[in-house]
Amino acid sequence: MHQKLATGIAASVMALATITATATAASAAPADKPQVLSSWTQTSASSYNTWVAARGNQGAWSAYAFDWSTDYCSTSPDNPLGFPFATSCARHDFGYRNYKAAGSFSANKARLDSAFYEDLKRVCNAYSGATKTTCNSTAWTYYQAVKALG
Repeated sequence: MHQKLATGIAASVMALATITATATAASAAPADKPQVLSSWTQTSASSYNTWVAARGNQGAWSAYAFDWSTDYCSTSPDNPLGFPFATSCARHDFGYRNYKAAGSFSANKARLDSAFYEDLKRVCNAYSGATKTTCNSTAWTYYQAVKALG
C-alpha cells in the first residue's frame, strides 16, 4: 500500500514538474527578442514602418511580452501646433520602456533619441515652406528635451 502511494505521489510530482517546466518555457520570451527590439528601434523609415505595423497587430507579438504602453509625448503636447508627433512619441516610449526592462537602456538611449528625432523630421517632411521650418524647429526642441531629460 505504501509503495503504491509513494509511486503515485512520485508520478504526480513528476507530472507537476513537467507541466511547470513546460509552462515556464512557454511563457519565456523568444530568444530573438533583443533582435526584434533592435530592428524596431533604428533610425530608418523602414524600422519605423515595421514597428507601426507590429503595434497595429500586438497580439501577434504577445509571446515577446513587449511593453506597448505609452503616455505619448509625456507632459508636452502630442500634436504641437497641429504637427502629429504622437506616434513618434509612442515609438520612443516603446524603446525606452523595453530597453529599461531588458537592462540595456543606457547602451541604447542615444540611438533611441536619434530615432525619435528622425521620426519627427519625417513628420515634418509632409510640409513645406515656413510650416516645415516651424515643424523642424519644434522637432529639434522635442529631441533636445528627450536628449537632456529622457
